[in-house]
Formats: sequence, C-alpha cells, structure tokens
Amino acid sequence: MEQRMSVQEVLGGLEDAVGEEQHRVWSARCARVLGLDGIAVSMRSGSELVWFSDDTSAWLEDVQFTLGQGPGVAADFADVPCQVVDLGADERWPQFAAEAGTMGVRAVFVWPVRSGLAHLGNLSGYRTRPGALTQLQAADGLRVADALAGWLLAWRPDRDASGDGPGTTGMIELHRAEVHQATGVLSYRLGIAPDEALARLRAQAFASGQDLADAARDILRELPS
Repeated sequence: MEQRMSVQEVLGGLEDAVGEEQHRVWSARCARVLGLDGIAVSMRSGSELVWFSDDTSAWLEDVQFTLGQGPGVAADFADVPCQVVDLGADERWPQFAAEAGTMGVRAVFVWPVRSGLAHLGNLSGYRTRPGALTQLQAADGLRVADALAGWLLAWRPDRDASGDGPGTTGMIELHRAEVHQATGVLSYRLGIAPDEALARLRAQAFASGQDLADAARDILRELPS
C-alpha cells in the first residue's frame, strides 16, 4: 500500500511527473491527498482537458464540455473553491447532474488555476459521496492549483503528437485537438462563428448519444484525403 503523502510532498513531485510524463500517477496521488476520488485539470473553462487521474474524472470534464453546463463551465468563483456538495440536491445543472449520477458522482469541487487576474483553467475534483471539503482540503487544493498555474505558464509545445491518441507536449496532454479541428471545419463550411460551430457540434453529439470526440471524428472523416 502506498504511504499517505502530504500536499507538500505531492507538489515536490510535480516536476518529476512532468519530466517523466507520469501525469496520471501524479494526479491520482494528488486526489488522495485532497480527500477526493479523482481530479482533472483543464484549460480555458474546460475547453481543453490537460491532466486527469482516472476515467471518471476525464468523463466528467467531457460531459460538461459536451453539454455546455456544469460547475467547471459555470463557476464564478465568488467562493473558492466552488463546492457542489450534493449534486442530487442541486438544480442548477440538471442534465449534468443526471449524467454524473449514472457514474455514482455525488459531489464536485472546482478551484481556479490562475496567475494574478488571468484565469488559465480549472482544477476539478469529485467524490462518490456527498459532503463539503474540510478547510484544510480547500486550502490544499488552492495550493495545488497555484502550483499548476506556474507550469501552465511555462509550457511550450516542444514536440508534435504522433499516432492516434491524445497529443502530449510535456506539461500538456491535448485531448481535444480533434474537437477544435472539427469546430474549425464547421465554422468554415457553414460560414458561422466558432462559438456557434461548437454549439452545433455539441448538439449533434448529444442528439446522437456520442461523446464530443466521436462526433468530431465523424466530421473529420468526411474531409477529402
């Protein structure tokens, strides 16, 4: 059994995780330290998933991005972190809550990843039981988010992705490159703004029961080779 780590020890291993591309291992350790069942890191209010600890964390981010609703999309951070302590009793995002419930997710927490006034992205976590964070867990999550901000600001795309999987560029794993490409295709093809093109892609994915990545691949497969 892995020895219980402190948040300071987890943050001390962040540089090694980046260098060795052990993003998922580090994220899982971070989740345990924060008393969460999983975490995910996204940029630009969820538009690009960066790191995640487990499949459920990634799935929650994808659902919010597809639906365009959820705490990771809508959090205004009047309180930090944004705590949705019982999704079953929260009426703000009914579709997201219903989808999350199918995966046994009961609570979601979101910290802003920011530098000064610049909001770079979010650190999100989930639990399979309802309930608020302790004050220490809330503060430790903010420490992690602040540390991640430094890495995101220092990130440079130093190599190209290869193969069919998510692109990797050191600190960043690009999970939604195909979604952004398909949005551009729709924008050009239909003569509409990128935001409207993304909304149409989301609607197509939801109507067909697909995730956004699969809907994007369908559009890209239509392009001439």
